[in-house]
Amino acid sequence: MDGKADGAGINIRALIFALLALACGHMLSTLLRTIPAVSLDVMAADFRTAPQTLASLTSIYHFAFAASQIPVGAAMDRFGVRPVSLSLLGGTIVGALASGMATGPESFLFGQFLLGVATSGMLMCPMTLAAKQMSAARFGLWSGIILSIGNVGMLLSSSPLAFVVEHWGWRTGFWISAGFGAVVSVAVFALVPKQPAEHADQSSPLSQMAEVLRIGLSRPLRGLIALSLVSLAASLVLRGLWGGPWLMEIKALSRIEAGNALGLFTLALIAGPVLIGILDRSIGHRREVLAAAHSFAALLLAVMAAGAPHYPLAELFGIGAIPAQFDAVLLVLMGIAISTQPLLYGMTRQLVGAQNAGKALSAINLAFFLGAALMQSATGVVATIFGLPAVLLFMAATLIVGTIVFVAYTQPSKS
Repeated sequence: MDGKADGAGINIRALIFALLALACGHMLSTLLRTIPAVSLDVMAADFRTAPQTLASLTSIYHFAFAASQIPVGAAMDRFGVRPVSLSLLGGTIVGALASGMATGPESFLFGQFLLGVATSGMLMCPMTLAAKQMSAARFGLWSGIILSIGNVGMLLSSSPLAFVVEHWGWRTGFWISAGFGAVVSVAVFALVPKQPAEHADQSSPLSQMAEVLRIGLSRPLRGLIALSLVSLAASLVLRGLWGGPWLMEIKALSRIEAGNALGLFTLALIAGPVLIGILDRSIGHRREVLAAAHSFAALLLAVMAAGAPHYPLAELFGIGAIPAQFDAVLLVLMGIAISTQPLLYGMTRQLVGAQNAGKALSAINLAFFLGAALMQSATGVVATIFGLPAVLLFMAATLIVGTIVFVAYTQPSKS
């Protein structure tokens, strides 16, 4: 290695430190969005509202997150990563403080909206920097590393957060997150270099935002967008919302025990992207791997649902419910399967030039979090009417539909 990142004019060591600092912002984002998973019941009791109602309200985070992808993607191509990331980190601190000070569903909704907007670029900042400074092959590996670092935030919101909630209350989780945001801001300020925006687009901000939508809706990306709509949604909604209630209400685990099981799921989500990135560099076949992995994840969700009381798998073995240890194994397997998401970024990077990298990646990220918002809202209704096992079956069905559309639109052209 010659000390440069693919000839981009930036020292590779400095680039790595910059990417690590920015990836810690993504870690903060995943921590904040998964706090309700182990504290939904106490938050609902504090606000004197039903957990299902509060679960539906928290979807505002994902809607705000998704809507902000368009201006954030355009801003990164226009102004560069550093100023955008520092602005978003400042907003994240404010949003965490607002959520921690909420006194009811309405004020908590406001805090979640602020967090959704402010954390919207936490993943795209390191992804865009890597996409602009690295080759497509090296970017595939680093996209997995960035996602793995970010998913550490979900590990922090499992057993450690459950301990914090048990001893100091759910608000403390937001206070800690605000402090973490301040530390990350200092790291980004110190480590991310001041650079003019690479391939800066001098067109109007409105036309740049329209370009994000145009790129996302273009035929080459439609299949990727379809799978993105359900892929991250399945893991986020399970890990960030319904995983805790499922383990505590259906499998009768304590909050700490549920946090431990979700911690195993998170470890798989941390290790999975790096493993997938290494596997991708070795064997390729991104389309086939994505289709197989998401179909397998759908099967795992269906099997988990079948183990609930009075559902087929529990009835088959003549027991009240399949033991929670079985669910923990299924969660680990699903965490690995769903970790093929970096391949979607890699396929996107192959289809667009460096000048549109920020916009194209933001279009994929828009689909990721719009899908999460829609699924979170829909599963709140499903849970209220049909119960938690139906939530898992609903998520499995969406994965199958998304995979079918992905396969149809990414079919290699016959020459």
